[in-house]
Amino acid sequence: MPLTRPAARTTAGMNELYDTVKAMAVRFDFKPGERLNELDLARRLNVSRTPLREVLNQLMVEGFLTRAVNRGFIARPLDAQQVHALYEYRAVLEAGIVRIACERATDEELLALRDFVERSRDVPEDSDAARLLALDEDFHLRVARLTRNEEFVRSVQSVNARIHFVRWIDMQQGRREHTQGEHLRLVDALQRRDQDALAELMRQHIGRRLDQIVDVIRTGFSTIYMRDQLACTHEPVNLKEPA
Repeated sequence: MPLTRPAARTTAGMNELYDTVKAMAVRFDFKPGERLNELDLARRLNVSRTPLREVLNQLMVEGFLTRAVNRGFIARPLDAQQVHALYEYRAVLEAGIVRIACERATDEELLALRDFVERSRDVPEDSDAARLLALDEDFHLRVARLTRNEEFVRSVQSVNARIHFVRWIDMQQGRREHTQGEHLRLVDALQRRDQDALAELMRQHIGRRLDQIVDVIRTGFSTIYMRDQLACTHEPVNLKEPA
């Protein structure tokens, strides 16, 4: 039994619950294809089932879960076809984004972007993969914000979350040595206002290791199941009580 009463259904409480469960889905804490036990999950998170189900429904809409008749919510698969589709979508999306960013960004904004990339290059290549991936995702969000279109920003955030785990594995396997140099070349093309070069650079940047996606996913499966063997706990995760 939980040691404290379930968190109240305030906006802050719901946001925290959403962030917690989404992070679990992003990390594949729920194994691919696993049926979620709502009662067990509610106990672990110290929340009631009604707000939890609202969050699970939202994550299903966002592509992190599926739902089957008489089975409830099921963790998303980790398969090459779906990951390839997401990378393909991302390449087309961001190739378009850089064209619009090229038109709308001010010179001052591009100087700030260059400064961010230069500072990012000071981070050692042997840093933790999570840190390097965070820098990479931040760069792509900064470019999206240059469009002044929040729909583009939300789309980049969404696809980043759905491929985050695969990209984390990829970063551990050696993607890191190319990333910041490619970002700098993208900034160069932005400052030249060369839309065609930008679009091609972005497609190459995103698709560089797509031909190795099967190996990345195989490593991902190993990581998921080894992690479960090394650290398996079912202690309640008490969310902070909203004020």
